[in-house]
Amino acid sequence: MHPERPADRDAVFAVQRAAFGRDDEARLVDRLREAGAARISLVAERGGELVGHVLFSPVRVRGDGGEREAVGLAPVAVLPAHQRAGIGDALVRAGLEACRAAGHDLVFVLGHPSYYPRFGFERADARGLAWEHAGHEEAFLVLELAPRAWSGGRGVVSYHPEFEKV
Repeated sequence: MHPERPADRDAVFAVQRAAFGRDDEARLVDRLREAGAARISLVAERGGELVGHVLFSPVRVRGDGGEREAVGLAPVAVLPAHQRAGIGDALVRAGLEACRAAGHDLVFVLGHPSYYPRFGFERADARGLAWEHAGHEEAFLVLELAPRAWSGGRGVVSYHPEFEKV
């Protein structure tokens, strides 16, 4: 596992495309990079081949106490031939540690509600937080990387504008 390098870009695109079966997420990663919004971007290699990628980008939380930045985990991808081998888990765990080390204390993900709790994520609505697009409450999750990172109250979370194009 290591931070993405400029030489990894084509391989990251290929991993994202293969994992999702379309170009949308791969293009999203490219647009977030171009917008300077790739806060944490890690890749996984096996035998010299890039087999996985995870990206964290800024999100805005507007709430009772004002507005603040957090990060969102998306997308995470592993080449289909390497899935179910722990690579995705390792990428997420390493990414969360990198977020913590970079000073980020609150992480959001719109993801499978039975997968992400293993990392400590919980439903955001249980903490008074909602995604700006209603209807996915069971899959919109939050993780505090520092105690009391979210002080309570209500808040609405917005992803980077590039996500609107997916």
